[in-house]
Amino acid sequence: MLIKQSTFYILLKRDLTLAARHRAEIANPLLFFVIVVSLFPLAISPESKHLQVIAPGVIWVAALLAAMLSLDSLFRSDFEDGSLEQLALSSHSLSILVLAKVLAHWIMTGLPLIILAPLLAVLLFLPENAMFTLIATLALATPILSLIGAIGVALTVGLRRGGVLLSLLVLPLYIPVLIFAANAVNEAARGFPVAGQLYFLGALLCLSLTLAPLATAAALRISLS
Repeated sequence: MLIKQSTFYILLKRDLTLAARHRAEIANPLLFFVIVVSLFPLAISPESKHLQVIAPGVIWVAALLAAMLSLDSLFRSDFEDGSLEQLALSSHSLSILVLAKVLAHWIMTGLPLIILAPLLAVLLFLPENAMFTLIATLALATPILSLIGAIGVALTVGLRRGGVLLSLLVLPLYIPVLIFAANAVNEAARGFPVAGQLYFLGALLCLSLTLAPLATAAALRISLS
């Protein structure tokens, strides 16, 4: 168990260090997120009553697309330099190693989205009573996006132009997350309880943490075979 833990943290530190050296790859999804949200007041209306209605959906669609935009880098560099094959051939559990890489991906992409979202929500005049729900839904759901996305990336990592196929594989699985997360923020803005939506997202997170690393490891073995 100690060996697995040390390997987990070593791989996590390695991926975070590599990501810090390639800051443009981190900045691109965040800039995309900011630009998409900022364009809606210009395209629809700058009036607060209109922006309040669309704010939950706009923020969550932009966050989902930004998270998906960063997925391709999850295993691509390791596949190209042969590191991924070495991880698959190592004596350590591949699912645990996958979980370390997904956690590093979420720290570099999902966590900044959580920090930026409230600032952009102010731009869209989202009510203050919905801010906590927005942060809670992002904290629960962005790890789900990374975990589910890892399965799609693992299936398409061996393809030269797998971006379109990745979108087709991943987007349908993102729909329940989008529906419940955006609905929770919308209901919170209207003053209604949102415990049910948050519990559902929490259940999806537990399910993803349990099954997604196993499915991703199996998909990687298929892609590398």
